[in-house]
Amino acid sequence: MHYNRRGRRAGSSTAFAARRKIDRQQRSDENAPVTVAWAIGALIIFAASLVMGLAGFGIALVAMAFLPWVMSPVTAVVLLTIYALVFSIVMVIPLVREIVPRALVDLLVGSAVGTPLGVWILATLPVTALNRLIGAFLLLVCLLEFRRALPTQATGRGWGLSAGFLSGVIGAALGTPGPPVIVYASAQNWSPRAFKANVTGFFVVNQAVILVGYWWAGLMTPDVWQATAVFAAPALVGVAVGVALFGKLDPARFRRVVFALLSFSALVLLVKG
Repeated sequence: MHYNRRGRRAGSSTAFAARRKIDRQQRSDENAPVTVAWAIGALIIFAASLVMGLAGFGIALVAMAFLPWVMSPVTAVVLLTIYALVFSIVMVIPLVREIVPRALVDLLVGSAVGTPLGVWILATLPVTALNRLIGAFLLLVCLLEFRRALPTQATGRGWGLSAGFLSGVIGAALGTPGPPVIVYASAQNWSPRAFKANVTGFFVVNQAVILVGYWWAGLMTPDVWQATAVFAAPALVGVAVGVALFGKLDPARFRRVVFALLSFSALVLLVKG
């Protein structure tokens, strides 16, 4: 056998050096500023943020159809909730005077009741079940959109409380609180400014309450904060581009393309989990 000056066998020393080289390479890959997973995630978040800039909602509805392919669904849900809160605060400020207080209170009361159930679902379901739940929910939303099976009038406090409750549950569990509130707001005959003001105002409080629930459940992890920082640039650029393009694109055609992509991804998530 051959030994080096410190009494180690030469083969053992060589293996040790090779292992350290591999470890250094792995750490270098993990710390690399741009990876394939980062590029895909950045593209998804950019597109989802662009949709929110255009429509005032939809960041999670778009992103959650694709983000589970590149990161944990739990991390994705919490990450998008943080972005949605920040963007909603910015967008609601110029529209505060258009808010209808009674409708907003009904939505928020219902949401407060439904949020704990949603947090429990997110914290306890396995990843495969959560992916399939996301796929099923997105597919349901797309089917309702394509069939135009949404109510045209929703009067009475029960509608607001019910929409808020459903938004609290699915918002906390899947990161997509928008659809029930959008359906409710669409049936109120509000002006476009009032529509956006009340929906966005709801999101500000709803997302803040949900984030408190995530913190209480221990879901605000270092991984979440790291992902939030890493993807902040594409998110900010996306929402800025969406705001700039507002009114310049055909909303109907854009909406059809978005929901077609959502349907495809929803089917894949539902089947493969």
